[in-house]
Amino acid sequence: MNTFETIGIIGAGVMGSDLALDLASQGYQVILKDIHEEALDKAKAKIREDFKLVKLMKKELQVKEIEQVLSNIRFTTTYQEFHAVPFVIENITENWEAKQQVYLELREHCEEDTIYGVNTSCISITKVGAILPNPEMAIGMHFMNPVPLKQMVEIIKGYYTSGDTIQKIKDFLKAIGKKPVLVNDSPGFVTNRVLMPMINECIWAVHDGVAAPQDVDKIFRLGFSHKMGPLATADLIGLDTILNSIMVLYESYNDPKYRPCPLLVKMVDAGLLGKKSGKGFFDYTSVLAPSRV
Repeated sequence: MNTFETIGIIGAGVMGSDLALDLASQGYQVILKDIHEEALDKAKAKIREDFKLVKLMKKELQVKEIEQVLSNIRFTTTYQEFHAVPFVIENITENWEAKQQVYLELREHCEEDTIYGVNTSCISITKVGAILPNPEMAIGMHFMNPVPLKQMVEIIKGYYTSGDTIQKIKDFLKAIGKKPVLVNDSPGFVTNRVLMPMINECIWAVHDGVAAPQDVDKIFRLGFSHKMGPLATADLIGLDTILNSIMVLYESYNDPKYRPCPLLVKMVDAGLLGKKSGKGFFDYTSVLAPSRV
């Protein structure tokens, strides 16, 4: 039995479209909202393409055909239907001003007992909860990429998050085949507090001419049995997201160890954002294996 029958998802980027695919393929009704029609169109195309791999990898799927998956998703640019949504997962950019605006809008359209899942890797859950009518209903939910194929979800207890909210989200995540790990609210939580400095340091290694991107990643794949190297991981997440996350850590801890590498800043300025833009540390415009840009 589904913990929530209908789920609202804010943001139709990589994470939002992956979440919509994961939930819709398990029988949930999804309302996917973005401010741009173009983003929704791209999300629909991505869901259609990604379902092929998900169907191949997950034999236990409830929904077997892509048209049925898409029929479970309503694509919209408005909050018109959010008054009836008991659970919202927000996935927009890692920028506090942008997130704040979304939650100020959501609280005008959602019921007071709506649960808000803040899908973030670094933004304070306590800060989000403080601007909601019932701050105990806000909880952090850091999904791993790609969402349909990754089981672990880092869930974050903000200062106000209630035990009831935590239990409901744990039950929901287990129902969709995830394995929740509860941590306390702190900048970067556990995953990004450790992962982002590692990625940033690997970028410094490239910046300083120590090694080429493919060799940095080869060391981690062959030496430490990582399935994906740090720079390929950065490309998958999006270099703009990496930079935003590093900046949040840098500003939150006021510690120079989080200072972003100038090469990362330059690449984001150049629009080399990784897989979603076609090029990052590797080239994704070819059908061949990624190569160094």
